[in-house]
Amino acid sequence: MTTAFDPIVLAGKHLANRIAMAPMTRSRAFGPGAEPTELMATYYAQRAGAGLIVTEGIQPSAVGQGYPDTPGLHTPGQVAAWRTVTDAVHREGGVVFAQLMHTGRIGHPSLLPDGLVPVGPSAVAAKGQVYTAEGPKDFVTPKELSDAETRRTVDDFAAAARAAVEAGFDGVEIHGANGYLVHQFLSTNANRRTDDWGGEVEGRIRFAVEVVTAVAEAIGPDRVGLRISPANPYNDIAEDDHRDTYRALVAALEPVGLAYLHVLEGPDRELTLELRERFTGTLVLNPFTHPEATGPDALALVEEGTADIIAFGALFLANPDLPARLAAGGPFNTPDTATFYGGDHRGYTDYPTLTA
Repeated sequence: MTTAFDPIVLAGKHLANRIAMAPMTRSRAFGPGAEPTELMATYYAQRAGAGLIVTEGIQPSAVGQGYPDTPGLHTPGQVAAWRTVTDAVHREGGVVFAQLMHTGRIGHPSLLPDGLVPVGPSAVAAKGQVYTAEGPKDFVTPKELSDAETRRTVDDFAAAARAAVEAGFDGVEIHGANGYLVHQFLSTNANRRTDDWGGEVEGRIRFAVEVVTAVAEAIGPDRVGLRISPANPYNDIAEDDHRDTYRALVAALEPVGLAYLHVLEGPDRELTLELRERFTGTLVLNPFTHPEATGPDALALVEEGTADIIAFGALFLANPDLPARLAAGGPFNTPDTATFYGGDHRGYTDYPTLTA
């Protein structure tokens, strides 16, 4: 029987276990360059006991930033600064993927340089607010990406992936979840387009497919993962036909040969199991445990064959040596979820009606 403490090969790397650290926004890239800091190198190195670390979301372009002090991967200075992080993780024997996250309409002009404004698939503002240096501000109506701008955004992801490899990352994860740009294109409320980037399912999955394909061509598909969160309403997202959407997305990506699919699960285990069957690569699962953070019980999902790797978020913040504590059965420090950014089930508060 396979357990979460057995090794697995991913992206040509031998992972010591099947326990992943989920991506969690930390907002520690202080300063105008959106560059990683020494604090970040220490933070990730402390957690190198994970079989796989997926970093906090990293913007692939300046306009992709949606929160204060989040890091980028689109300047030489950022690449050099990330090298100190990856070197620190590798010295401790860890494997680390960069999560590329373009926040799209989630953000505010005050967070962006040079007069830039948030962008999205359509000029539809999200309900809610975002934290800025001046306090919470309402989301603004984003600039609708033109066809040419959409294609340039695909290229930005590919360029950031190449920069990630230059910075020493073992691979990249495309953030297609939690209501950010890729998820906005997949949705039925943020994407109101009638051209080839919207409309029916085939149009709405196109941006995700082209981003993943471009990144795979840039650095090799065996070093690329995709994170999805089917039916997650976070950041004012609606997916009226979410099962059809994700069936089509996985079918379109299956020939690419990705390293893994990372599912931030909602209250639809049936879909998770279906995607498990349809996707022949490694399945990383951040299981649905709302309202609690993912805990030790989730390890059984590897033994049952539901997933290949289990991702933990909040529990990794409070327990940097989490794999060792899981193996020993504890003890566990209690996460302070009041200050938690991202990771386990962020935003699953209003459950959608699940339909076939």
